[in-house]
Amino acid sequence: MTGGFVVEGGRRLCGDVTVKGAKNAVLPLLAAALMAEDEVVLEGCPRLMDVENMAGILRGLGCRVRRQGDCLTVDPRSADCFEMPERLSGELRSSIFLLGPILGRFGQAVCSYPGGCEIGLRPIDLHLSGLRALNASIEEAHGRINCLPSVLIGAPIHLDYPSVGATENIMMAAAKARGVTTITNPAKEPEIADLQDFLNAMGARVSGAGSDHITIEGVKRLGGTVYRPITDRIAAGTYLAAAAMTAGDVTVKNIQPRHIAAITAKLTETGCRLDSTETSVRLRAPARLRAPQRLETLPYPGFPTDMQAQMFALACIAKGTTIIQENVFESRYRHAAELTRMGADVTIRDRLAIITGVDELTGAEVQAGDLRGGAALVLAGLVAQGTTTVQGAGYIDRGYERLEEVLGSLGANIRKF
Repeated sequence: MTGGFVVEGGRRLCGDVTVKGAKNAVLPLLAAALMAEDEVVLEGCPRLMDVENMAGILRGLGCRVRRQGDCLTVDPRSADCFEMPERLSGELRSSIFLLGPILGRFGQAVCSYPGGCEIGLRPIDLHLSGLRALNASIEEAHGRINCLPSVLIGAPIHLDYPSVGATENIMMAAAKARGVTTITNPAKEPEIADLQDFLNAMGARVSGAGSDHITIEGVKRLGGTVYRPITDRIAAGTYLAAAAMTAGDVTVKNIQPRHIAAITAKLTETGCRLDSTETSVRLRAPARLRAPQRLETLPYPGFPTDMQAQMFALACIAKGTTIIQENVFESRYRHAAELTRMGADVTIRDRLAIITGVDELTGAEVQAGDLRGGAALVLAGLVAQGTTTVQGAGYIDRGYERLEEVLGSLGANIRKF
């Protein structure tokens, strides 16, 4: 990933930031739009590499996609292809979301294995077994997934693990299947409820998102809609962590505080004062943070794995020792070695990270290896002595729109190259 960020440390972040639509909500909604029989308009869509790649895949399937400001319009009526473009689907993990909608639209599908950040094994077995339970005939060979012509039929499906992607894929495919589908042990992330609301806005019959059981009654037709996705809880958490690390005073607006309750609870442990309204959270940080003693990533409503790296960076300069246990992905500590180059005191033991806070970090040239790890390195640069150069801006651009402008508006000295 080319390009990077240059960060001069030592600036306190203050001010307000407004959060846009969530990447992890927008991507499945774009996928689901393929099944509509009229135009779909998504409002508040961020300009992210992953979003543009998903739009490119839809165009490759024959959809007309256009952007006007923060609105993305998808006209799926011209879609005439059930084979995903190999290059784009290979770059985007979320391309797997399109299997269910393509099956719902065409009754068959072809795609390559999805790509994305290298943060460990992310098997798609649950996606495929769920689709097979809906009567999809699937063959895997030579790096390709071939879903042969079949009629989707509703069925009871139990997920061995509450996978977000598998839950969403099954929901979308089942929306056009014959009969009723029930999903037990589904993911409960806010993005699941958002997908349910979006599908229902198109005419689907989905209920139970956020609970232990989701029920989908298949319908013959899904229409167009105008819809505003939920805002990005991980971006909000990242900005709050940046404020905490810089002894800042930042208000994050246009969010639902309950979606980030696990994050704000940990930030409160560090000595930060947090005040919430219905749509905002203000954080005021002390001069020196206290280390959160233990942080364990878990499915929602537990602490999100997508915030682990940012809190890892925070722990590096907090007073005391933090133990982090990564339960969701087995290779999500690639940022640890880079933070060590900046002076962090870190020990990694399998899925455990033991971090003892230091008085200061020192600027260095570091390499982002994935989206959230890259953001963590930028945050570390905000508090490091001297200049930090974070290579690999492409990873960070996958999930943060103009991160340098957002942080710069709060007082950071940061530029992109």
